[in-house]
Amino acid sequence: MRKIIVIPTYNEKENLERIVAAVLAVDAETEVLVVDDNSPDGTGAIADTMAASEPRVHVLHRRGKEGLGPAYRAGFRRALDLGADLIVQMDADFSHPPASLPTFFALAQDYDVVLGSRYIDGITVVNWPMGRLMLSYFGNVYVKIVLGRMPVMDATGGFKCWRRATLEAIPLDEVRANGYGFQIEMTYRAWRAGFRIKETPIIFTDRRVGTSKMHISIAVEALLMVWSLRLQSLLGRIGERRALPDRSA
Repeated sequence: MRKIIVIPTYNEKENLERIVAAVLAVDAETEVLVVDDNSPDGTGAIADTMAASEPRVHVLHRRGKEGLGPAYRAGFRRALDLGADLIVQMDADFSHPPASLPTFFALAQDYDVVLGSRYIDGITVVNWPMGRLMLSYFGNVYVKIVLGRMPVMDATGGFKCWRRATLEAIPLDEVRANGYGFQIEMTYRAWRAGFRIKETPIIFTDRRVGTSKMHISIAVEALLMVWSLRLQSLLGRIGERRALPDRSA
């Protein structure tokens, strides 16, 4: 089974070599796809150097910083083109623990999306300021209220493992949201399509080096975007499937 970890980067030179090494150490089958948005600090060049000496490292260079959503969409497409059976999205800053990957892979045998959750087992967030934690936690409460029955405690979580068939069934060209909004929209589309989602607890630790890319405008975008998702579902533009995919692969 081919497993590719998609890691978007922008100015992550302090983290990249360490996170790639930690991911590759998980098992001999796991590969990394670095999606770099033309980082001015040389992150892309570091990724190229690693790829030249390690065949399990792949690099996708993009023209510039366009945001998390476009980077992941491009990374998902490349991972599918490379023949990935499981595709994981994770941050480069160690906020998503590589040690959780074996659990993700095991759960993905029975579920279509595995989501690393900060809120399924209490609140498992380390080193966030109280204001940011409250914005995230109550933002997820708000998402559940607006989107109705979606059985996810951490809809804004960005550490996910996707089965190939799940990503292939989601029209990536129609996913327009960015940041938190991208995480919500992808999970919502998967749920509305009838795919099985499993949350598993993770310890989320705020980055120790580098600069956060998250801004209040991205959070506001997400809070507004959920109403668009609700409206699209009411109009039948985000609908449910009747048949689930073959999970024997």
